[in-house]
Amino acid sequence: MNSTAPSDAGHFSLDHRLLRRRFERAASHYDEADVVMREISRRMDERLDYIRIEPRRILDLGCGTGADLPRLAQRFPQATLLAADFAAPMVARAGVRLQAEAPQPGLLRRLLGGTPPPPPHLVASADALPLARGSLGLVWSNLMFPALDDPLPALKEIHRTLEVGGLLMFSTLGPDSLKELRACLPGAAGERVHRFIDMHDLGDALVGAGFSDPVMDMEILTLTYADLDGLLHDLRASGAANAASTRPRGLSGRAGWAKARAAYEALRQNGRLPATLEIIQGHAWKAAPKTTEDGRSIVRFQPRPTAR
Repeated sequence: MNSTAPSDAGHFSLDHRLLRRRFERAASHYDEADVVMREISRRMDERLDYIRIEPRRILDLGCGTGADLPRLAQRFPQATLLAADFAAPMVARAGVRLQAEAPQPGLLRRLLGGTPPPPPHLVASADALPLARGSLGLVWSNLMFPALDDPLPALKEIHRTLEVGGLLMFSTLGPDSLKELRACLPGAAGERVHRFIDMHDLGDALVGAGFSDPVMDMEILTLTYADLDGLLHDLRASGAANAASTRPRGLSGRAGWAKARAAYEALRQNGRLPATLEIIQGHAWKAAPKTTEDGRSIVRFQPRPTAR
């Protein structure tokens, strides 16, 4: 799909109520259709092998059913895990996983009848998190950005909630994702396939939100399907079907669908239909501020070297 560059960002918006309803409906069977997220989660976790960080509090933002929480708990056993998503049924399932990953009370506490409070799981939008400024050491976000019209407000909110030296680790989809489907569906009546932001525009948004040293890379992942219905089923089951405000409400009847199916069928290779995903992974740090909130410069004094 076309990139959401600054020049055309105003022409793309999402129907957020529809998007939320789809993710709410998808919660009960979401884990059956999240193969891609599991693979990306594994690759994101591998990147942490090369990053030195010991966060005290971690937020899984856009947590879905919380399938990434066990991985985070294993890597950071001393950290407090939090989960947030805008779809309440997803958060409820993530809460069950959070409870399973929470440290169990010791023998004395059990004997006294006390139990620790359950870890927080929050129904919240990415651009309005009910968390204190500087309260997080790591924000982990696996394929949440495609649910945003514009990533900048969410990135500013993530930056606000991170402590100085905190890390944002994320993945998202780039413009070439679902390019085969986009090419086969008629586009004259409106956007039929979701847009995905270009990596360079995302980098600009990270810097604009105040992050320093953003690092991103891109790779192509090609899924294959026995038929087009398999791809469409996975998109619906994961709540990822097109939710553009300008989406057309039909496909010119049976003739339109037949033409689209025939066009996609022409792409078959070795008995399978391809579906491209452009995977973008990245991370960025919250550096110490150079100015105060009212715009005054911050000057840091270093101790003088002791005379010998």
